[in-house]
Amino acid sequence: MAEDRTSGDGPVLRRGTGQVAAALDETDHAIVAELRRDGRLSVRALAERVHISRATAYSRLERLHREQVITGYAARVDADKLGLATAAYVSVSIEQGAWREVLDALETLPGVEKVALVGAEFDMLVEVRARDNHELRDVVLGRIQGVPGVRATRTWLVFDEWER
Repeated sequence: MAEDRTSGDGPVLRRGTGQVAAALDETDHAIVAELRRDGRLSVRALAERVHISRATAYSRLERLHREQVITGYAARVDADKLGLATAAYVSVSIEQGAWREVLDALETLPGVEKVALVGAEFDMLVEVRARDNHELRDVVLGRIQGVPGVRATRTWLVFDEWER
């Protein structure tokens, strides 16, 4: 079963379920697409955009939540305006079999936004946000490299980013 670690604002970390994907039809996909564009849509507006009744929208939303297709809602923010102007991707190589412990430690570190287990020449890709390069250095060299089980890191500084 999936493991969600949540705050009052929605999922913070979602670990894979290993379960088969839910059977979704065209309407379900349309609902999810609309909510990904604007998670604050009212059910009435959602129903209008997807061309279904409000009752159908309510029941489908309930099912999508119950089946954990929709796991939460979050605000997209401008990191610069939050004072987190420096971003980087950090590849992490770990000791054999230590991925759970490393993942548990990384999720508690300030500045760590996202962790992905990957199949590459390294084991994890970590997205880090910081106020400046000094704070980024402290997170990577002091905290991430200090996690038991971490063998090596490599950091790529993000100059600019955009999201679809």
